[in-house]
Amino acid sequence: MTKRVIAVGIAVMDKIFSVSAIPDEPIKVFATGYSEIGGGPAATGAVTVARLGGEAVLWARVGDDPVGRRIIEELGEWGVRPAIRLLPGARSGVSGVLVDKEGERLIIAFADPGLDTDPAWLPLAEVAAANAVLADMRWPRASEIVLDAARAAGVPAVLDADLASDDVAHRLVARSDYAVFSRPALTRFAGTDDIAEGLRAAAQVCPGRVGVTLGGEGFAWLEGESLAREPGFTVETVDTLGAGDVFHGAFALAIAEGRDMRAAARFANAASALKCTRRGGRAGIPDRAEVEALMSLSEEV
Repeated sequence: MTKRVIAVGIAVMDKIFSVSAIPDEPIKVFATGYSEIGGGPAATGAVTVARLGGEAVLWARVGDDPVGRRIIEELGEWGVRPAIRLLPGARSGVSGVLVDKEGERLIIAFADPGLDTDPAWLPLAEVAAANAVLADMRWPRASEIVLDAARAAGVPAVLDADLASDDVAHRLVARSDYAVFSRPALTRFAGTDDIAEGLRAAAQVCPGRVGVTLGGEGFAWLEGESLAREPGFTVETVDTLGAGDVFHGAFALAIAEGRDMRAAARFANAASALKCTRRGGRAGIPDRAEVEALMSLSEEV
């Protein structure tokens, strides 16, 4: 049976420029390529769920402008059911993204401070019918009440624990069943570069499981007091934009399907790795057959 994941957070439009190198001084740079596609942690996570065969719902808000209307339209094209509020007088989020020939990226993000943060309109009763929720850190008031609703309904809650203020990070980590950090976010949260020490510190706040994405090195998490690892897949990287968001979406779907930490990490590692082999952010998200093929190929080696 198809599993449903409700994602909550931000949806933006990415304006992606391909460049030979990301500049480290104030100069003019000529792009070798350009594209526009939707982005944002929760939104891209939801698209990933849909691409991998799950039922994806996104709760977000955008400005009542051409960008916002295109964001909503495109999400529907990807198979996501968007429950998104258009806010009059506000501007939708936009990111300028430079991607170099090695696949690394520099992101300049704009979020309108006038975008209303009130989540009172969210249909929280729907959480009980979901198989998992995925929350990002970019709309904390909404993520907080959705995580609380998931806890009350016994629905697994996955947190995309990226960089945020200390207050926001602690409030949301404390409400999650699976706090999946980026490496920089774990370092900031725990005040240490040591992965095991950082996860142990996070586990003092999170009532569930804690883990950290490590790019090409895969994923690490705590099993009791011990550090466990699931290695990444070796691929030729051309674009890392959205790779973490894809990991979180795939991980949330895997949890919704009842997989354990190692199996969920392997599934998410494969989805994220395949995304990195393709340019265009969200446009590079694989489907389930491609993910399963990579996992099977790796098992045969």
